[in-house]
Amino acid sequence: MEMQPEVAIFWRSLFAAIVLGLFLKLTKRDFPLRSQQDYNLIMLGGGLMALHWVTYFYSLDLSNVAIAIITLHTYPAMTVLLEPLLLKTRFQIFHLTLAALVVTGVWIMTPEIKTDDYTVAAIGFGLFSAFAYAIRNIVTRKVMPYYHGTTMMFYQLCIMALMLCPFLYFKTSAPLLTDDWPEMMGLVFLTTCIGHTLLVVNLKRYKAVTVALLSSIIPIYGILWPYLFLGERPDLKTYIGGAFILATFGMAAYRASMTKKSELS
Repeated sequence: MEMQPEVAIFWRSLFAAIVLGLFLKLTKRDFPLRSQQDYNLIMLGGGLMALHWVTYFYSLDLSNVAIAIITLHTYPAMTVLLEPLLLKTRFQIFHLTLAALVVTGVWIMTPEIKTDDYTVAAIGFGLFSAFAYAIRNIVTRKVMPYYHGTTMMFYQLCIMALMLCPFLYFKTSAPLLTDDWPEMMGLVFLTTCIGHTLLVVNLKRYKAVTVALLSSIIPIYGILWPYLFLGERPDLKTYIGGAFILATFGMAAYRASMTKKSELS
């Protein structure tokens, strides 16, 4: 996209908020929040989500899709370390082991880093994006028991749009509007309204660390799509790193299903 990351994320947030707001109206779901504390946590979550998206777009701009996806998906390991610290719960050896597997798989899959270009900066933005995303999911889960995932995502999108609105008025050589609307609306409907809302819904059912470990499968899709549609064949180390990530996903999914079964029995 030709738009600056902040401007692109503003439009993405605004249109997604409108879509989810109409959905909430049509389904007659409640909008009001319970307390000022909930409002503060949701506002913090929206701010962190804005940072996550903007820095991820900068990572994409400075390098390539592989670097951005791989660095972003260190966030499961960050969540494993941060959730017990922030929520004052115990560290679990199982989660720490899976986090180590994710980091190992990501490290193996990482392309050769060239320090003579913008790759190092792209990695920095990607890691910061992962950090912001991990904190946002942990913060969001604290208030999820009281709200539907669509309501939560709607409020966070509104906060993001308000935060990024000033960037429309900054002097910039990049356009505020472009012809990339099909791609933008694809982001709005598929990844934001559906994908991110479903993730928030799952934060109501599972711990943030479980959701993060399950989403570790996403880098595999980042390898699969270029192979299917562009004919780009992965190399050996990509297969090895992918095997580590698939193993993590399988164990996390099995553990989550067993936990749910024990809760229902």
